[in-house]
Amino acid sequence: MSCWDVVADYGLRSIGIGERLLPRDDFTLCKQVVLIGSGMIWNVYFGILALGAGFFLATALAVGKASKVTALRKLSEWFIFVFRGSPLFIQFFFAYFLFLALKSVSPLFDPFSAAWLGALIVLFFNTAAYSGEIFYGALLSVPKGDIEAAGAYGFSGWPRFRRIVWPTMLRLAWPAYTNEAIFLFHATTLVFFSGFPAWQQRGDALYYASYFADKTFNPFVAYPILAGYFILLTLVVIAVFGAINRHLNRHLPQEHRAGVRYRPNLVR
Repeated sequence: MSCWDVVADYGLRSIGIGERLLPRDDFTLCKQVVLIGSGMIWNVYFGILALGAGFFLATALAVGKASKVTALRKLSEWFIFVFRGSPLFIQFFFAYFLFLALKSVSPLFDPFSAAWLGALIVLFFNTAAYSGEIFYGALLSVPKGDIEAAGAYGFSGWPRFRRIVWPTMLRLAWPAYTNEAIFLFHATTLVFFSGFPAWQQRGDALYYASYFADKTFNPFVAYPILAGYFILLTLVVIAVFGAINRHLNRHLPQEHRAGVRYRPNLVR
């Protein structure tokens, strides 16, 4: 079997297209690269959707935490505290068994016990909490002079927030938010090791890497391949977020533009 045949058979296996059974022997380098790459589809899926939806909830949490309305402020504070204060792995674990309990109550909750929706919801809440705290800090750092100038020009309420406060908040928060985005993509590797089952062995990249490591008794091939894929994904995230950062800071002189730097979260 040539490498092109392997790509045709296993390139989209993680989403149910191609060979149904995993290879049982002849674990070539091509098979490992292709299958682990196939699993990356799920990592990208979880990362993009959770990050995209979590961005808007994070903005709402930041505004809520800075609100003068006590109920809204406390609700935002406790949401951020709970999801930042507990490990992501434990959140996956409890969410899965919660969704199983709800599934026994009503068939409407059947999709929630599957990784494609249940795990996505956990990642969505988790990244919204971390990003909300980042946005909250940036919101407090918006220069008072900008707000006063907006008032002098007749901006107030929603127009002031949309035209003045929100863009400035994003500009200040974007370097730290980029690191949160990178960590989120890395955190997607926990999905199929935390309770949510891989249906018909359709897992993510780490799932396939672990499969090959167990079958070959050699983790020094599959896991470096996995690391290589995530390094490439990290470079893509840095490039995309760097372009957005340049757009947010396009009005500033070159020497005053904050660059995007990758600072790994060693403890979370």
